[in-house]
Amino acid sequence: MKRRPSSSRTPGARPALRGPSQRQLRAGELVRHALVEIMREEDLDDPALSGAPVTITEVRVSPDLRHAVCFIQPLGGENAPEVVAAMNRASKFFRGRLGRMIDLRATPELKFLHDETFDAADKMGRLFDDPKVRQDLDAPEED
Repeated sequence: MKRRPSSSRTPGARPALRGPSQRQLRAGELVRHALVEIMREEDLDDPALSGAPVTITEVRVSPDLRHAVCFIQPLGGENAPEVVAAMNRASKFFRGRLGRMIDLRATPELKFLHDETFDAADKMGRLFDDPKVRQDLDAPEED
């Protein structure tokens, strides 16, 4: 009986970390677009969500497509903790509507988190505008 060649990995080495598969990325975008449509069409009763425009920036789906983490950003970043809590309270409602809109074997469970990337980008912008940092950025290069 022939043996299959062993992998070139060293014993005990950790496998290389990989990003999401194309299937996960497609499912995440499908869920994100459907959630945007649900939020646009539905009138939600929660006071934290009424009149608060929310951007769904990204949806990351687990490899088995049964769980989805939805990153959200309220317009202007105001009341983010309250909006995230309200979205999580309404997650079963969103999941029910989502099941009717998308064509996946199982409708993923939804978890909403505040997207911190906007805050990080704002912080970086303020750092670059700091006069002490600006002088280093504008300094002529030396050979």
